[in-house]
Amino acid sequence: MSQFVDECALNVRGGDGGAGSVSFRREARVPRGGPDGGDGGDGGNVWLEADHNVASLLAFRDHPHRRAGNGSHGSGAKRHGRSAEDLVIKVPEGTTVQELHGQPVLADLLVHGDRWLAAEAGRGGRGNARFLSNRRRAPSFAEQGEDGEEHWLRLELRLLADVALVGFPNAGKSTLISRISAARPKIADYPFTTLEPNLGVVQPPGRPEFTVADVPGLIAGASEGRGLGYRFLRHVERARALVLLLDLADIAEYAPLEQLAILESELGAYQPELLKRPHLVVGSRADVADPQVHFEGERISGATGEGLEDLVHRMGDLVAEARGMTRSRPAVVVHRPDPVDIAVVPVEDGIWEVADRRVARTANLNDLTNPDALDYLHERLQKMGVDRALSRAGVRPGDSVRIGRLEFNYEED
Repeated sequence: MSQFVDECALNVRGGDGGAGSVSFRREARVPRGGPDGGDGGDGGNVWLEADHNVASLLAFRDHPHRRAGNGSHGSGAKRHGRSAEDLVIKVPEGTTVQELHGQPVLADLLVHGDRWLAAEAGRGGRGNARFLSNRRRAPSFAEQGEDGEEHWLRLELRLLADVALVGFPNAGKSTLISRISAARPKIADYPFTTLEPNLGVVQPPGRPEFTVADVPGLIAGASEGRGLGYRFLRHVERARALVLLLDLADIAEYAPLEQLAILESELGAYQPELLKRPHLVVGSRADVADPQVHFEGERISGATGEGLEDLVHRMGDLVAEARGMTRSRPAVVVHRPDPVDIAVVPVEDGIWEVADRRVARTANLNDLTNPDALDYLHERLQKMGVDRALSRAGVRPGDSVRIGRLEFNYEED
């Protein structure tokens, strides 16, 4: 089974907050000690963090669920529960994050240390000591811990390489990278031998090293998804420079210039900016080239080593040029601001839902089985403007209203 995985689904869940405590001080000669219930601890957040020591998404293929720890419950004598530690999930550099069934990119973790909050933790509930007031001298309720967020995400890895080798299947890309680096990809004499990208490090004498990606072969229509084109092309997207390998062998399906036209067409259709990057056009498999083929560019042979030394030097020059042009780009993170107004949406006839995260969090934190807690929640919802929002939305007396886990029949005051 392949040890390289470049896309996967991931389920993340923040830790639940601990429940607040309902407790009253009990001490000799202190007849009215008052409430002393402590707060529950917060759950742990779930973070995704780019790490250069992680090579692929293999760790999530068979184990896609990740959950942070829960906060501890509060106790008497105003002892607060312990908050859980955050869970940091390491992913490769160049990982993009999307909703499982959505298109917008939520985060783009490009370089080592980039991190993104994938699932927020639940807050710990407040103990009954927090609800002491002039009106409420002996509060008999506390807040429950809040549930942590849960999301299904789609992770995609787009390799970060200095040079990407682009060409038709069986054009000699894998042989080339095996000759100029320590990479050992599978090599065979049939198309689509390479079904996953391979990375190699090239160390020219007296020059800075650079990385080369052997991208699986492209065919006509790759930009439209033919031959797993999308999966292959995304690994070209972040290469600083390109080497277009044209197959000179007499058994090649297309002439070299036709190959070049198709490759440029597919790259441009996928992302026009790729055609503006520094690139080389090289004829490969020169040892079995058709004598009748007209090609005036540089020729190489991975099998015999012909032209490889000059090619490595030219690739080094290309990388130096590209590194001078490339500017570091910050990680892209999409924030979703909370709406200002409370949204009330109809679910079906006579049933409404308050679609506001702040209001739902307030409702979910309270003990809905305690009459005193329900009275407190009613006061809180009124102050937040929920009654006005329900009236403006056209909710009628007797209609059912849902707020988080709370469901009740609406009545006008």
